[in-house]
Amino acid sequence: MPEGSLIDVSTPNVARTYDYLLGGKENFAADRAMAEKVLRLVPQARTFARLNREFLVRAVRFLAGEARITQFVDIGSGLPTERNVHEVAQQITPGARVVYVDNDPMVLVHARALLATDANTRVADADLRKPSSIVGHRDVLDLIDWSKPVAVLLVAVLHFITDTDDPRQIIGELRAAMAPGSYLVIAHVERRPEVNRAADLYRDANAPAVPRRAEEIAALLSGLDLVAPGLVRLPLWRPQELEMWPEELDAPLLGAVGQVASVRTGGG
Repeated sequence: MPEGSLIDVSTPNVARTYDYLLGGKENFAADRAMAEKVLRLVPQARTFARLNREFLVRAVRFLAGEARITQFVDIGSGLPTERNVHEVAQQITPGARVVYVDNDPMVLVHARALLATDANTRVADADLRKPSSIVGHRDVLDLIDWSKPVAVLLVAVLHFITDTDDPRQIIGELRAAMAPGSYLVIAHVERRPEVNRAADLYRDANAPAVPRRAEEIAALLSGLDLVAPGLVRLPLWRPQELEMWPEELDAPLLGAVGQVASVRTGGG
């Protein structure tokens, strides 16, 4: 696509780097260089990107099917790729409504182009660090009724939220807006020496990376009723394939789907 004035192609971008790891084409030289540095430190990074995407698909299938959720808010959605949330959800529930939330100019341009003819999808320009800007966004409110159960997806985005920005508080504010019976989905990178070294590279990107220990990730889910099997490595969350490579089984990626209790409690 043309290099627009709002798109910085010289600074590595986390969404475009992820796109490159997934085998996409919506990335620039700076993003590819960043991804190659990550791959030198974590050779399995492409596998991990794929595992993250597959977890998202399985979670959405569960939510649209077994959980009967008809409205989804995908925050930090990233660049459109194969098996996007609206495609997966609408395959099961044709009337499912999906809002993608991001504040990356390139993501917004591509997502709006993809969704231009879909009346049940929207794209909202908002920042996860300001939950009220999401909950009250007019493009969100066009499709999402917060008084009814909704699925909020925070997949591979919380590890770009620093402790200073307080991810527990952010989740608490989102949960306060969610009706009882709603679901929250998270996928998060786990702290490990090799992962920490790769995360250091993101200091030069448009967002820092903050891997966290398993107990810190679990704390983000406090107060939610976790759907079985709970907080686990991504490929172990309701896998479709029972046979996995060792690098998949030991992936430094944890995820869970949690339901908001029938009686609301304070967030955080």
